[in-house]
Amino acid sequence: MKKSDFDRHLNGGEFARHDIEALSGDGLRVNIVGAGLQGVDLSRLDLSRWRFESCDLAGTSFDRSSLEEAVFVSCRGAASSFVGADMQEAVIEGGDFHNASFLGASLGYLRLLRCKATGANFTDAKTFNIHMEEVKLSMTLMPKASFRKSLLKKIDFTEADLAGCDFREAVFEDSSLRNAILDDCRFEKADLRGADLGGIALRDAARFKGAVISSDQAADLVRQLGLKVE
Repeated sequence: MKKSDFDRHLNGGEFARHDIEALSGDGLRVNIVGAGLQGVDLSRLDLSRWRFESCDLAGTSFDRSSLEEAVFVSCRGAASSFVGADMQEAVIEGGDFHNASFLGASLGYLRLLRCKATGANFTDAKTFNIHMEEVKLSMTLMPKASFRKSLLKKIDFTEADLAGCDFREAVFEDSSLRNAILDDCRFEKADLRGADLGGIALRDAARFKGAVISSDQAADLVRQLGLKVE
């Protein structure tokens, strides 16, 4: 969105719920830059198409708010909460959202770009057609998420709980599944040649049935049996 697309612009300062609620109630599209909103309860507000840039959102609650097409750029959102929020077609670009909660959120067509979300909780989130690129998701909880036909470029899933995820026909590029929990995942026709599979035991390799791996990856799995590959 261009600046002319917004009805109001807020720059800097500390804001409380009533400040944001007043603008939300008017149905305005707001561009808010450099604001202090840490720990503020913004739950159940309509913030659709708002843009938050370089804001402090640490511990801020957006629970059950409408955030359709909202944009978060370079924000500090550690331990923020989006439980049950509607974030369809929203964008999170840059910034740090480690330990944030997206429990049960609607994340269809969400764009998650060049940011950190280590330890975040995506349990029961609706993840249809999420686009992710250059995202740190180590130690996240993301069971049963759908990444079918996704391009996963520079995604770090190290030690993440991905049990039951759908990776069918997904393509991994410079990404990591090292020591991730992959119980009951589906990988049919997935291209894993660009994934770090460190920590995956040969006895668990059956879960990758139908996927494509490189000769080097296959050799690494065989070496775990103590066999010499020449």
